[in-house]
Amino acid sequence: MKIILLGNRGMLGRDVQSRLQNAGYIIKGLDIDEVDITQQDTILPLLKPFNPALIINCAAYTAVDKAESEPKLAFSTNRDGAANLAAACENLGVPLVHISTDYIFDGNSERPYDEEDPPNPLGIYGQSKWEGEKAVRSLLKQHLIVRTAWLYGVHGNNFVKTILRLATEKDELRIVADQQGCPTWAGELADALVSLAARIEKHRSDTLWGTYHFCGSGIATWYNFARAIIQEAAKWESLSSLRITPITTDAYPTPAKRPKWCVLDCTKIERVFGIRPKQWRQGLSLMLEELYSAKHSQVK
Repeated sequence: MKIILLGNRGMLGRDVQSRLQNAGYIIKGLDIDEVDITQQDTILPLLKPFNPALIINCAAYTAVDKAESEPKLAFSTNRDGAANLAAACENLGVPLVHISTDYIFDGNSERPYDEEDPPNPLGIYGQSKWEGEKAVRSLLKQHLIVRTAWLYGVHGNNFVKTILRLATEKDELRIVADQQGCPTWAGELADALVSLAARIEKHRSDTLWGTYHFCGSGIATWYNFARAIIQEAAKWESLSSLRITPITTDAYPTPAKRPKWCVLDCTKIERVFGIRPKQWRQGLSLMLEELYSAKHSQVK
């Protein structure tokens, strides 16, 4: 099966591309240098010659705080870009797998959010992603929207790599302890997307299209997550002198308001596709093993 992957040089996209290739798929990876999804007229001529059977969209504007001062850019990518891709897929007659976020919710729930819970984004980033979801649904029947949360990985900038860097620069880290979510390793999400691709390849006609949640199993605060990062990283390097102090959200103001509850219910994707997320700390351990193994091989 031929697959076009948008955003193939991002944190998630790089893991998705390598895993799809390892699974034997023929991949055409495209990033901003090759295709600008905000430019509707340019998309179809770039995609059509490859004759894809599936398009996966990992391209997005993800700078949550900067989005508050760059709303036009956020909406052009996350809403209009998603709409342009969905329209192109409709023209080509191929399905689209589109990545979305927990930030479409306001964090006021008292239970994990399921796919049918009403959205109420707190900021520009969440609103732009929600409007992108709506565009995909309205333009393309054969779509899978996969919402995830607290994504991190070996590639790009993310919370795990920031904590590891700060741990070598500071004696103490002050980390928010009143926001809860589900840390998700990009490598595991990539594996889930490969499983979805395989399902579409074999059973496209009876695939249950729609919206699904996928994130690490279990719940953590950013403080819990940071402590776990240091504890797991200590297996690879010495970080024993670092102190981590819990603080409130109010003590760490940011331009974009964060939902205090970012927990997603992933039972639907397991029930429909048999995809079951690992416990989040297991994912973290696997990510750090990959990260440090790569570092050690570079040293050699």
